[in-house]
Amino acid sequence: MKILIADDHSFVRKGIRQIISEEFKNAEIEEVANSHDLLQLSRKINFDIIISDLSMPGKNGLEMIKDLRAEGIKTPVLILSMHPEDQYAIRVLKAGGAGYLTKESAPEELVKAIYHVTSGKKY
Repeated sequence: MKILIADDHSFVRKGIRQIISEEFKNAEIEEVANSHDLLQLSRKINFDIIISDLSMPGKNGLEMIKDLRAEGIKTPVLILSMHPEDQYAIRVLKAGGAGYLTKESAPEELVKAIYHVTSGKKY
């Protein structure tokens, strides 16, 4: 499985990587710190899932999803955010995202969301 983690905080990226590595032992994981690098890497590598922060330098998660879709990149995008679900989850799904999870969620919830999204379902 190829996974891209996008968050402007390296501390958060490392935590997400650790959670993923424990469950998906053979996963190839790439990390980026902004939406520009996310788009650049997504053009080169066919990821199974992109896990991205909603608020990053450059474009926000909603704009980034729209850009991916406009370029024909269909990789499922799971948005992680500090913002409450009721504020952004529907907007993320309408923009073409595959799921939304708050950063307050338990690590097991992230794993569950990854399985859900990579099987073609919305989370």
